[in-house]
Amino acid sequence: MLLPKRAMLLLRYIGDSADSMDFTAFLAGGTVRDLLLGAKNLDLDIVVEGEAIKLGEKLSQELNAALVVHKSFGTCTLVTKDNLKIDLATARKETYKRPAAFPTVEFSSLKDDLARRDFTINAMAISLNKENFGQLIDFFGGAHDLSRGVIRVMHDGSFIDDPTRIFRAVRFERRFGFSIDARTLMLIKAAIRKKMLEKVSKGRIQKEMILINKEKNRVKMLDRLREFPLWHYSAL
Repeated sequence: MLLPKRAMLLLRYIGDSADSMDFTAFLAGGTVRDLLLGAKNLDLDIVVEGEAIKLGEKLSQELNAALVVHKSFGTCTLVTKDNLKIDLATARKETYKRPAAFPTVEFSSLKDDLARRDFTINAMAISLNKENFGQLIDFFGGAHDLSRGVIRVMHDGSFIDDPTRIFRAVRFERRFGFSIDARTLMLIKAAIRKKMLEKVSKGRIQKEMILINKEKNRVKMLDRLREFPLWHYSAL
């Protein structure tokens, strides 16, 4: 599915505005994945190599859009007059001081920003700058995994850094009718054996379970959790 015309025009405008500030801007993450799948997704997540807040302020003035700024995170959210929501974030990388901790964030490049994502299918971007508008950027083979119907983790320490990604793996696998690849499955089971989820707050796990329970295929997802076994988390 192509994005609606109003969304496409807005993305071009964002790219032109980024050009005027010598920034580079990219549509990134789940929106790119769903565009390639032909699925509907109007969550416009923009990664900026530059200063996302400055770009957001410029767009807010020019489009007469509402703006909410999160200065400490280098992010902001725009809501246009026709209720399109756009999240802008300065490209960043993350490091984890200890397993299951919240990450330390440092502004960086698009490649670093995509490398911090959970799975390869969620680690793609599309350029918005005029010179290469619409170009797919895929450092990690996400498009290939998408075509194969595979959920593949970004790196071997991913479920140690953030064990809640286990729930996301199940959610995406069952939502799209994909398969978790063999190595990713092995890493999930290793993290469960090491009881990594016990290091995570109940609140974070509850958040993942709420997302699962909102899904159309939630019964299949809960059945999959039982296989690991992680069924007892459904009661949180």
